[in-house]
Amino acid sequence: MTKRSISVVFALLIVILGVVAWVMRTPTDNIAVSKSMDPPSAEWLKQGEYVARLSDCVACHSVPDGAPFAGGLKMATPVGNIYSTNITPDKETGIGEYTLTEFSRAVRHGVARDGHRLYPAMPYPSYAKLSDEDVAALYAWFKYAVKPVNQPNKPSDIPWPLNMRWPLAFWNSVFTVNGPWQPKSGQDAQWNRGAYLVEGPGHCGSCHTPRGLAFNEKGLDADSPHFVAGAALDGWYAPSLRGDINTGLARWSEDDLYQFLKTGRNQHGVVFGSMADVFNNSTQYMSDDDLKAIAHYLKSLPAGSNNQPQAWKYDGDSINKLSLPARLSTPGAQTFMARCSNCHGADGRGQAPWIPPLAGATSMLVDQSSAINVTLNGSARVVANGMPDAYRMPPFRKQLSDKEMADVLSFIRSSWGNTGAPVSEKDVHDLRQRTDPASSDVIILQMR
Repeated sequence: MTKRSISVVFALLIVILGVVAWVMRTPTDNIAVSKSMDPPSAEWLKQGEYVARLSDCVACHSVPDGAPFAGGLKMATPVGNIYSTNITPDKETGIGEYTLTEFSRAVRHGVARDGHRLYPAMPYPSYAKLSDEDVAALYAWFKYAVKPVNQPNKPSDIPWPLNMRWPLAFWNSVFTVNGPWQPKSGQDAQWNRGAYLVEGPGHCGSCHTPRGLAFNEKGLDADSPHFVAGAALDGWYAPSLRGDINTGLARWSEDDLYQFLKTGRNQHGVVFGSMADVFNNSTQYMSDDDLKAIAHYLKSLPAGSNNQPQAWKYDGDSINKLSLPARLSTPGAQTFMARCSNCHGADGRGQAPWIPPLAGATSMLVDQSSAINVTLNGSARVVANGMPDAYRMPPFRKQLSDKEMADVLSFIRSSWGNTGAPVSEKDVHDLRQRTDPASSDVIILQMR
């Protein structure tokens, strides 16, 4: 090797080491606040509690039979289970020793106090957009208003070497955008507030945005057609929140959206699956102005990357033209009439706003995960204003075989104009093995 070749290799090595060092560095976080933190005012603490509601911290960092924010919730990932951490102000097992800067670095950059990287199940790609004031208020509330709990964190089930955290530094450098959210010129104040809430603390994209091969969200804001365009995640399908004609919000008005987020139901549907947790613990506590801002922003989004070419249209003739013997001989039809029609109607239109329609439902037009999951496991209790819902989708995993469930769902997904693909016995069997029935108990996660 010539001296020139050695020099080139050495220079290249220096460049590579420099890039690695830059990627692996601890992110800087120059958080600045204008209010006193020691001690914080009652107004400051109130803002922090509201930010915790906006961000739905309690849903992931609490379990029904545990202390608030003590962690322990199991979350499945493609490489193994992880468990949410203790974020109470306990100094030994929680975040009691965190400074404001360290807290902000964890929330907005995914780096813990000791320097280890957090898994992006913690939605820091969205929380990166939180304002300095909101992060500081959140820190003050956790430090002064949450009761400390001494509960050690549970290690993940991810095997070595997949459990090494340092590669996340490279993931972060490619798939996250640092810096608080900035208003968009040309949009009104309501739109900008809605954009901040959806893209930032609400972290709606964490579930509703399709993921890439590296499990990254394909879009982080309204400029991407992938952002909140609908995605399958953890046994559910989170529908598009854009103007998609069938699987999105094209048929919803701003008021429909407001009612859904405020009450958990509207003429189009009722919250279920993961969205029931979001409603029970977060959206119903938001101010009317914020809910209307979210609705205003979402309704402004055009159709996204998962839009379908032809709009769904109700077709009652697909069922009505069949004779009774023909209806009952069609696979799944008899099960539907016996098990489903009393609530959802033989016409598939449901009984709004209490029992949702099956005709035109997103779960009956696209990915079958939600349809199978809610039929197998039922839905969680919707608790609005402290009042549990009396109309709950029951689980049918013990009443229906894999074949019966596949047949009835295939029947529903091909009736009343629905265009969903048939469901196979294998589809049902796979979800049956890795999911559990929803609890029939009234579960209210406490913030204090």
